[in-house]
Amino acid sequence: MAESHAAELTVFINGRFLTQPLSGVQRYAREMIRALDRRPGAGTRYVLLTPPGADPSSLDLRSIPVRTVTGGRGHLWEQIALAWAARRGRLLSLGGSSPILHPRQRVVIHDAAVFRHPEHFRRGYAVFHRVLGRLLSRIAVLATVSQFSRGELAAVLGLPESHIAVVPNGADHLMRATPLQGPLADLDLTGRPYFVALGNLAPNKNLAVMIRALGRLPDPDLRLVLIGAAAPAIFDRAAPAADPRVLFAGRRTDAEVAPLLRGARALIFASLYEGFGIPPLEAFAQDRPVIASDIPAVREVCGDAPDYFAPWDDAALADHMAALLRAGPAPHRFAQGRARLAFYTWDGSARRLETWLAEDRPASTSR
Repeated sequence: MAESHAAELTVFINGRFLTQPLSGVQRYAREMIRALDRRPGAGTRYVLLTPPGADPSSLDLRSIPVRTVTGGRGHLWEQIALAWAARRGRLLSLGGSSPILHPRQRVVIHDAAVFRHPEHFRRGYAVFHRVLGRLLSRIAVLATVSQFSRGELAAVLGLPESHIAVVPNGADHLMRATPLQGPLADLDLTGRPYFVALGNLAPNKNLAVMIRALGRLPDPDLRLVLIGAAAPAIFDRAAPAADPRVLFAGRRTDAEVAPLLRGARALIFASLYEGFGIPPLEAFAQDRPVIASDIPAVREVCGDAPDYFAPWDDAALADHMAALLRAGPAPHRFAQGRARLAFYTWDGSARRLETWLAEDRPASTSR
């Protein structure tokens, strides 16, 4: 059904993401709300609803009011307490999950991974989110983060692509970070050549191909730094690395990631499947080259800026790594990377989001 009197209704924002570990989805929600907070009239249009225990102070909101909603946690809070608290307005959920009982809602689903690659997730997680995605596709107005994901979601949910808007990620958050000086010394990287991989240690990140590629390079001083944490409640556990030159750096703040990226020979982004892929843009924000798997979403976002390899081809990845160790990046790569970065900003995405919110789009049941 079409949304009625949309301009007159408060937009309640689902704040459940504030209780979750930071990954690409939570990054999107955080940065989008920060950007919305700077939009004209934000203080009268939006209200952020948070569950007990959430800490919105890190968002540094100056206009959008925050309201704590009691009543359970996790999915229980979202499906019952949030739906009731937002019943007199519209609900905006930026993290792919939303209550199925709310009649006027817009939801950003970031990718179709639970449909296309359920083997990458714990079985219960994949089943629940497939069911939830199908239900939301019938009652909510949907958006996603790339043209590739729009096509994927349309195919698996049985929707026309025109029913799914595209509101992409940004990466300029890493340009705002004040770099800390300690991470390189803490990880014993000072003076060493190293490559960085950035993202949660999930199966789709393809750690195995990076470790095999490292094994083809004999330099004992070379390091592969993996920044991110495992999420065993969501993803199957990744096999541990056998090469002692692999460093697990764990979760890091933006202020720590910035110098680690800037000191690296390149970012390696070896994903098997992505709906978007923020880390290459974060590398471009630090003027670093990218070696990336040749998959559709990365091609869409990054254009010709990275060196590409087939995601199973560790020999090709090792060749790219060796070339960067030997000769450094080609100068034109930096200009290409900055051009891609300029296209994906959080302020630009917030403007697209508000355009989408203002459109009188039908929910899928009215097609």
